Amino acid sequence: PHSAGDKLGPYEILSPIGAGGMGEVYKARDTRLDRTVAVKVLPAHIAERPEARGRFEREARAVASLNHPHICTLHDIGPGYMVMELIEGETLAARIQKAPLPLDQALTLATQIADALDRAHRAGVTHRDIKPQNIMLTRDGVKVLDFGLAKSTAKPAPDEATLTAVLTAEGTVLGTPQYMAPEQFEGKEADARSDIWAFGAVLYEMVTGQKAFTGKSYSSLVGAILSADPAPMAVKPFTPAWLERLVRRCLNKDPEDRWQSMRDVVIELRNPPQQPENITAPARSLLGWIVAGCLAAALAGAGILLYRGRQP
Repeated sequence: PHSAGDKLGPYEILSPIGAGGMGEVYKARDTRLDRTVAVKVLPAHIAERPEARGRFEREARAVASLNHPHICTLHDIGPGYMVMELIEGETLAARIQKAPLPLDQALTLATQIADALDRAHRAGVTHRDIKPQNIMLTRDGVKVLDFGLAKSTAKPAPDEATLTAVLTAEGTVLGTPQYMAPEQFEGKEADARSDIWAFGAVLYEMVTGQKAFTGKSYSSLVGAILSADPAPMAVKPFTPAWLERLVRRCLNKDPEDRWQSMRDVVIELRNPPQQPENITAPARSLLGWIVAGCLAAALAGAGILLYRGRQP
């Protein structure tokens, strides 16, 4: 770990911000431009391997080319570290811990997240680690962080003992596997549709306040992701049916059955159905009985008033 006053190239460390599986993040000062930035120091297993470092640098250049109001700007990279804009606010994870988001706010933020991912996908960049901890809420909306850092070559899935050790390690975010698509557990290369899965899981959590998939152990969590469906979002009153359909399609087990591009998701979020959706037959029957009951009560009340009005 670095302490205040340490130098990384032209960047002077001011104070620590946080730490996670991808390294430590520090508040720092750019001594050349006299501005405050965030510096992320990469873990040794990335910084010390030439092939991994080369891959990181290539991805960093791709991310640096992205220009979007809801994507964190990458300013610079150095040996074993990267420099980003310093963002003031709270993570989406911290906000959800307080309470589920109001529906209108959730839809606004979800549209911004989807638009940012669409911009990245069009530029050939897949995030691969979308989760509430990587989304910052600011006065101007969301900022999606850590683009491209989780990208890796396809390899066999590690065994449960290894993953359990990693997930329970001090300073590691435990919730990350809950936003991984089924194909990622099968050792397949993640693509844009894996980001769409993670986006669906995040949107589900924003609206309901509950994670889409849970388990008492790593095995049960993976089993739920591979074979179970999340609980209906309708447990949160007034959740529109069209939104539940959108999320369910994001969370389809087969990538071929999901939305095939984030642009389609953005269009759906920006153009929700304006007309009331069709009422099912049981709902129509129940509505009819309610109307009949109200009319009967009204007639009974009128009869009582008429009877009393005729008494001496």
